[in-house]
Amino acid sequence: MLHHKTALRLAAPVAVLALTLTACGGGGDKADAKSPATARAKASPSPSAASGGELATGEAATGKFKEDPGVVTYGIVAQKVVLGTEADAAKAVADAKNAKGKVLATAQVKFTHQGGPALTDSPDVNDGTEVYADGVPGAILIGADESAVAGCEDPYDIESWRQGESHVFCETYLVPADAKSVEVHWAEEDGAPYVWKFPGK
Repeated sequence: MLHHKTALRLAAPVAVLALTLTACGGGGDKADAKSPATARAKASPSPSAASGGELATGEAATGKFKEDPGVVTYGIVAQKVVLGTEADAAKAVADAKNAKGKVLATAQVKFTHQGGPALTDSPDVNDGTEVYADGVPGAILIGADESAVAGCEDPYDIESWRQGESHVFCETYLVPADAKSVEVHWAEEDGAPYVWKFPGK
């Protein structure tokens, strides 16, 4: 079964702002407003005290995620965040005014299959990834073209994934251009987020 974010990405011919921009201090777009974090919180109201927390650069976390064949244990590490320009952001959205004062932040996260069933379809584990700027959620771009970022793989190209294999997936968000730090969050479906911090512009 496709997660909401996955389904939107498949259907979107162009990038669509999926989080309200009020989280980043901009104006909201009701037609595009849908928070994956809110959906996940509704499905998982009780975070696990054993998961989550701030991690050092390069430090890996271990988490479980429900995939189509069953629960898989992953090793997760946010490798970096690639920051674009305000001009890039304006071109990436349907209405350039929604990107005013903002830049694209593409989080690059490496996932290693550590246990559980082999995947026979596209993984959903990257649905647990979010980007924050100075502690405030960014606005995700559904359908963003991440092929320009070196090292980003397309989850829809993964048709099998066995224990011991790793893949790098990316998520692109709009964040304020003057953000001092950018955070990559990844959370288990029933857990608090792991957080990796990177410098802003």
